[in-house]
Amino acid sequence: MMGNYGGQGSGMMGYGTGNGNGGGMMGYGTGNGYGGGMMGYGSGNGNGGGMMGYGAGNGYGGGMMGYGAGYDTASDPLTLKEAADAVKTYLDSTGNADLELKEVMEFSNNFYAEVEEKSTGIHAFELLVNKYTGAVTPEMGPNMMWNTKYGHMNQGVTTTQDATVTEKQALENAQAYLDRVMPGTTVGENADRFYGYYTIHTLEDGKISGMLSVNSYTGAVWYHNWHGEFVDMLEVE
Repeated sequence: MMGNYGGQGSGMMGYGTGNGNGGGMMGYGTGNGYGGGMMGYGSGNGNGGGMMGYGAGNGYGGGMMGYGAGYDTASDPLTLKEAADAVKTYLDSTGNADLELKEVMEFSNNFYAEVEEKSTGIHAFELLVNKYTGAVTPEMGPNMMWNTKYGHMNQGVTTTQDATVTEKQALENAQAYLDRVMPGTTVGENADRFYGYYTIHTLEDGKISGMLSVNSYTGAVWYHNWHGEFVDMLEVE
């Protein structure tokens, strides 16, 4: 009923990472993978198909509700400031005055943004910005699957339930994962707390190279492999 992580994920809820496939009623494929079924998520150069499909980077989203970020690479990409402005406009459209932009990162495939709650200081959710169109969409992965307040899959774990994984444990889990899968890559000093998970920068030679997330209840690690290479970052005060 619930598939495993890595390679093939099948059943009602299947997860496939890397070059894997996630199939079934709700399937998730990352990297050069495919997510098929009623709700499918494909990232990188993948396809997301089905009733609700999300494709990021050079991907395609098909079905009744699909989001595809195709673009003409001959055009000039947005600047970090323009991406930040696009996110602020998006947040204004939500009508939630408690949300504010905290950080925008530029990668080769997209811009990534972190949004925080002013009242709590807890990070609310993560967004992606198309580098050529400025379209703003929720990030796939942990933001949708693990976010217990703002995510698409927030049933089953209440937002008031205390996390069982501390920030220190999250950093340790993340480093153990990197030691096994990406030797030589290290975690940043801090973990950004979201509802249901932490997001952590990864470093190569002491410089930001990417990011991963750690589930606040299970300790599971999910690397964000859809961004591409890190370019630059803008912290919003």
